Amino acid sequence: MPDLRVHFLPELVEPAELAGNRCVVIDVLRATTTMVSALAAGARAVVPCLTVEDARRLASTFPPDKVVLGGERGGLPIEGFDLGNSPTEYTREAVGDKTVVLTTTNGTKALLHCQVASEIVIAAFVNLSAVCEHLMTSADAATMDVEVVCAGTELQVTWDDVLLAGAVTERLASGGKWQLDDQAAIARDAWLAISESAGGRLTDRLTAALRKSRGGRNLVRIGMQSDITLAADVDRFAIVPRFDATANRIEAI
Repeated sequence: MPDLRVHFLPELVEPAELAGNRCVVIDVLRATTTMVSALAAGARAVVPCLTVEDARRLASTFPPDKVVLGGERGGLPIEGFDLGNSPTEYTREAVGDKTVVLTTTNGTKALLHCQVASEIVIAAFVNLSAVCEHLMTSADAATMDVEVVCAGTELQVTWDDVLLAGAVTERLASGGKWQLDDQAAIARDAWLAISESAGGRLTDRLTAALRKSRGGRNLVRIGMQSDITLAADVDRFAIVPRFDATANRIEAI
């Protein structure tokens, strides 16, 4: 039976440990939610960059009408960029048929940490079922380990990412195909504490939980609490973004 491991921070797993395995990257508030939203709005691809300088330099290699430069530092838009890191900004009018070059404080860093994995998919609550279905039905599901990597916030574990890791773990564990490590079990228990008592109010319960997280508190502080509600909209989209590390592109599959 393959393993399902959760890593509450990228720094808790060496890149070499991910080699040959499938990797799920999570940054609920907000990078992975924004990536999913951008692709759902018709972006051709999302290109993650580690630094602001890298993003500016890469964006300059595209025709101006075919690229959107997006990102944040400290949750706030970067001077001179087209967009910040709010999913609400990534509309069809803004990103349709364009490549999004994106750099964020935590999410793109976590993604690039995982680039030696055999497959890297992007997860958020907004595409939870699509990602889980992809993982469970792929031909190699019965043999390949799954690594769930949470971005965290500035080297701190965050509840929002742990909850999504738990939701992914709960879905996959129900099929009996994976052996959970301790962090996966902890994340699943955190998710079940929210979801099992939610009744028909899962979105409300999840939104409240995300608001209490470190990332949620940061968004409230800068007046962007509406992004929390959007990030808690489970299964809003039915797409699975996959990161091709060789081409350095995220595209919907």
